[in-house]
Amino acid sequence: MIRNVVEEHVHAAYESLRARFPEFCGCDVCRDDALVYTLNRVPARYVSSRQGSVLTEVSLEKDQSRAAIEVAMMDGLRKISQAPRCGSRSSGRAP
Repeated sequence: MIRNVVEEHVHAAYESLRARFPEFCGCDVCRDDALVYTLNRVPARYVSSRQGSVLTEVSLEKDQSRAAIEVAMMDGLRKISQAPRCGSRSSGRAP
């Protein structure tokens, strides 16, 4: 099975950073937009074996790799908050 292990780290970054952006809607559409935004800005790390997964996880646990994911996620949360596709701004939410 081939999988992108960066995706797990992007989901974790979303969960840990979401609360820092109270203006972010957080609905399914906005959450998915934030995940896609971030995944499109960080290099994918595909693995097909347990050994590859372990080696890639060790690499991704380094502060520099984690920081790049978190910076991209924070940028995405800010941008999506300013113009959410779900229309939450029109319902009275602040940008």
